[in-house]
Amino acid sequence: MSTPADEAPDSAGGDAGIGEVGDGITSELVDGLIDDILIAGDESPSGADETDPVARAETERDVHLLDLQRVSAEFANFRKQTERRNAEVASRARGDLAERLLPVLDACDLALGHGAEDVAPIHAALVNALAPVGLEILDPVGEPFDPTRHEAVLHEPAGEDDAGGTQVVVEVLRRGYVWSGRVLRPAMVKVRG
Repeated sequence: MSTPADEAPDSAGGDAGIGEVGDGITSELVDGLIDDILIAGDESPSGADETDPVARAETERDVHLLDLQRVSAEFANFRKQTERRNAEVASRARGDLAERLLPVLDACDLALGHGAEDVAPIHAALVNALAPVGLEILDPVGEPFDPTRHEAVLHEPAGEDDAGGTQVVVEVLRRGYVWSGRVLRPAMVKVRG
């Protein structure tokens, strides 16, 4: 003869080990099952011996098992949140470091513009070190103007051959940079249109 208390752990994966508690088990589900077990323990048949140590031990076992499953599920959720938060903090820290290196990249660009070719290997090494971990250079010549990625500082009227009224970037005055999808600095551009 099985009681609801005997069946409750199976419905919540009671035979599963501690490491097998999945995302499907929530603390609300476990709390509801604990309440069901406690209510089932209170509603024992009138002819049953209420001091039966085996039934009481089974009920306590079921309650403790569900407590363990709830705590395991909460810990798994906490661990996932912590890992996600740590990954976000690490990504933001790398982005901040890249942002601090932008003046160095600008100085290299200016030096290269003035003919200082000795700076080219340093500039290339910096760009090659930062590009694989998420740095993108915005060099939008010929692209439509996008105010979220470009900063227009000069404007040139549209020519007769320009149709459609869209503004197009015709010159980059200072490169812009994107880090993992986040604009660190918009490109300073001259637009036509």
